[in-house]
Amino acid sequence: MKADESAVWRDHVDVPETPGLALRTTYPTNPAGVEVMLERWDAGSSEPPHSHPGDDMTVVVEGRMIVQFYVDRDGELVADGEPLVLQQGDAGHIKAGRIHDAKYVEDCKLVYVHDRAFGFVAAASGAEGAAP
Repeated sequence: MKADESAVWRDHVDVPETPGLALRTTYPTNPAGVEVMLERWDAGSSEPPHSHPGDDMTVVVEGRMIVQFYVDRDGELVADGEPLVLQQGDAGHIKAGRIHDAKYVEDCKLVYVHDRAFGFVAAASGAEGAAP
């Protein structure tokens, strides 16, 4: 069965403040548990530099995305290493507090797992060397 034939990819809700993103979430009831989201991102959409309060893992079910890591040097974001390209079958892991962005080169279907409840912390603007 292809991913687009599975019921898990239905009933997503568009996120108005994040163009290109539609998702389904779980309702965490275990404070020591994880939060899991099924995300669909449109090709050409992106996330600005940010971090999360817990470790996370993204599994690419379909599509291709690019993640760029950053360090904060005196209030300026500077690219930290080469961009990470993730495609179908790849899993990416990001430590809590690590600044990164994401660009969706193709339509993507992702399984996103976040340690404990999900959180999003916007990073300072002015990132240099953002991934294309």
